[in-house]
Amino acid sequence: MTPRRHIVELRFGHGMASLSVPPRTDVLVGSWDPPLPNPAASLDQALRQPIGSPPLLDLLQRRQPRRVAITISDITRPVPNRLILPRILDVAAQAGIPPEHVTIIIGTGMHRPSTPEEKHELLGPDILATCPVVDHHADDPATLITVADHPPVRVCRPFVEADFRLVTGLIEPHFMAGFSGGRKGVCPALVDLRTIQRFHGYETLDHPRADNGILEDNPCHRIALDIARKVGVDFLVNVAITQDRQVAGIYCGDLEQAHAAGCRDVATWARARVGRPYDLVITSGGGYPLDQTLYQTVKGMCTALPALRRNGTLLQLSHCGEGIGSPAYRELLLQYGKDWRRFLADIASRPEVTRLDQWEFQVQCRVLKHIGVEHLLLATDGLNHDTLGQLALHPVEGDGDAVARAQAFVDDFAAAHPSARIAVIPEGPYTLPIAAVPPSRLDPETKPEPEA
Repeated sequence: MTPRRHIVELRFGHGMASLSVPPRTDVLVGSWDPPLPNPAASLDQALRQPIGSPPLLDLLQRRQPRRVAITISDITRPVPNRLILPRILDVAAQAGIPPEHVTIIIGTGMHRPSTPEEKHELLGPDILATCPVVDHHADDPATLITVADHPPVRVCRPFVEADFRLVTGLIEPHFMAGFSGGRKGVCPALVDLRTIQRFHGYETLDHPRADNGILEDNPCHRIALDIARKVGVDFLVNVAITQDRQVAGIYCGDLEQAHAAGCRDVATWARARVGRPYDLVITSGGGYPLDQTLYQTVKGMCTALPALRRNGTLLQLSHCGEGIGSPAYRELLLQYGKDWRRFLADIASRPEVTRLDQWEFQVQCRVLKHIGVEHLLLATDGLNHDTLGQLALHPVEGDGDAVARAQAFVDDFAAAHPSARIAVIPEGPYTLPIAAVPPSRLDPETKPEPEA
């Protein structure tokens, strides 16, 4: 008789990947509240009754800014901009501010510039036709302005020089900064390369508090918040989304107070408690738009770490339709290959130097310290066999596409280890696994609850 199986759906590219797993498998998901029944009405109310701030309309009428700047996330974040931006623009119009006086800045950080197709996806034709829309360019001095000298910090000029500054974005667990959203809409979204390198520097990321679900004493959070305070943010509009990408919460108002309220909710909703660590954890890269590069895929690897026993196995499904990521990241990964220990030794020996995108490999090394290269498995069709074979991971090979190869691995693993503890994290980095006695980067120790 064929053993009974369960079907789980993992986010993969623009759709879902179905895997059949043993019935003993645990599915680690958050306990999200139902989505808001009327997000548009909820947003209107949040703009009228914000957290720690006067209503947006009152602020705009009082200030009468000639130039307004709104920063949004780039294509790597599923922010419901087409809900948020029209209502902000409506409020601006009520205050007498026409759309041509509102500049929308795509906060790319060090990501590549947005394509015309991505701008259309992010904003829609109406906003593109009426508002100036620009990408941030962290490596173009002409587009930056200095806001601090010790250490030097340069920020996107159209944002700094605006008379009124709004930050939008998504609050979700973040594997370095605790949670996304809030101050990250300024740093790293709108800062210069040197500041991004300091935000992601070796010593910053080596700090034990630079981790998922932690804000207090997190150096990434502290650096970003300090810079956002220097620049000055007049109003925040952040959202949280459910596992089905529907709006779960809206947080408007003061940069710090509204963001903290959102982080408290997301810490509760995204939490998935882990008892004993698992022998096999199956996870995703979070689906489109997050799983389009290996660079972003690393977030799902790190998210799974609290659920993995030492020398356990992590199987990740990720689309990687755009390949590895930036040319600098690709060069770095291919330079060190599977020798991640040499990479860590090199960056530790010169912490004052931060190579572009080295931070993503550094956080991947947290997983490699715990389970090793051979137990970090990636199933993808976005990278060719030769390239995958050179990286600090183990490609899932065999017949068929990535999903078929992942299924074959799960079947073989379950047959060879009938008593193994297995878990699936379908949402990948959008989940916040919390273990009773989770792995640290070197030795087991108790990790605190998520903080906000």
